[in-house]
Amino acid sequence: MPVATLVKIRALRKDLGTQSRLAELLGVSRSRVTRWLDGEGIDETNADRIDQLELVMAMAFRTYEPEAVRAWLTGLNPLLGYRQPIWFIRQGRFEEVVAALRQERAGSFA
Repeated sequence: MPVATLVKIRALRKDLGTQSRLAELLGVSRSRVTRWLDGEGIDETNADRIDQLELVMAMAFRTYEPEAVRAWLTGLNPLLGYRQPIWFIRQGRFEEVVAALRQERAGSFA
């Protein structure tokens, strides 16, 4: 059963620690996140970003501790050409982030 976008927003806000942090990662204003939480509709682009961020974070939590996941999202990643994973999510290129996570997981068990 699919999880509603609003449920994902609430979970991401909790996982990231603050609503401001979620807004920053998505590249939107904090007030935009507040409006979503208050029931205002969400546009397709941001709904996709939320879906992608939720998937990437779920995968990252299997490899890293929560604080490390937060740092990993905004850190420069050599598997991504020394760009931030969140940059790829904002660009709609989350598949590359998923591939990097899979490579990191494979390497950590080699």
